[in-house]
Amino acid sequence: MGTPCLVSNIYLSAIIFLIIVVHRASAWPTWKVHLKRPTTPSQRRPRGRPRNDESPASVEVIFETALKAFATYGYDGVSLRTLGRELGGSHNLLTGRFGSKEALWYATVDWAFQPLVLRLATAFDPTVSDPVEQLRITVRTFLLYSAQRPELLGLMSIEGRQDTDRLSYVYNSYVQPALEPVARLLDHLADTGRIRRVPLRTFFFLLVHGAAAPFTLAPLARHFDTADPLAPAHVESHADLAADLLIRALETDRGAHGGDQGSAKGKRRRG
Repeated sequence: MGTPCLVSNIYLSAIIFLIIVVHRASAWPTWKVHLKRPTTPSQRRPRGRPRNDESPASVEVIFETALKAFATYGYDGVSLRTLGRELGGSHNLLTGRFGSKEALWYATVDWAFQPLVLRLATAFDPTVSDPVEQLRITVRTFLLYSAQRPELLGLMSIEGRQDTDRLSYVYNSYVQPALEPVARLLDHLADTGRIRRVPLRTFFFLLVHGAAAPFTLAPLARHFDTADPLAPAHVESHADLAADLLIRALETDRGAHGGDQGSAKGKRRRG
């Protein structure tokens, strides 16, 4: 019993190390690079009312508003003039800050996706010896973040329908790096007979466009019952149930017996 546990710990330690190295070494894009650079020397701001292209809205509010708009109406359906007025500024508020709708889209994507990648990269628990339980933790972590940012799935559902530079940017910058450790873990569990081998694409769509869907499609979810799918208690229970269902569907008989101890530990922590 000691050897498998040791191998699991070594494997998980290697995963954590690789995640940290990749995260530190990768030059993650940042939304600040998409801000419009001033071409003239800064001048003292005149007294009186703010300029018509200024807004009391913070950067966080700007990105939250932009993310909801892009996730609801798509890139082509968003107008900088409309967004600017919604934020309390003039029609050239966002043009003055970002220069174009394209730059605002990329900055918004960076702002929204970077925390998700970091959350997944730090989801692995070194105190858990069972790799199957590690996979469950990763699934649950993703679902909890999806409830916090349900617009991400809405945006991907729109962008994923056309093969554009925007889709390639999201996939290459965030989706693929976030899935690399998950893919290694799935391969390891399949190689050791703990789970049935599943294509990464299948796992991705079951998790992202399946288990996380009630958070993005909240109006539809409310037609099934009166419970609010975004209420904290329901988010927790849905994340637990969906993670358990997905893992149990993947587990082989050997995997289910081997993961009983790790699953019990995970359930005690969640309780």
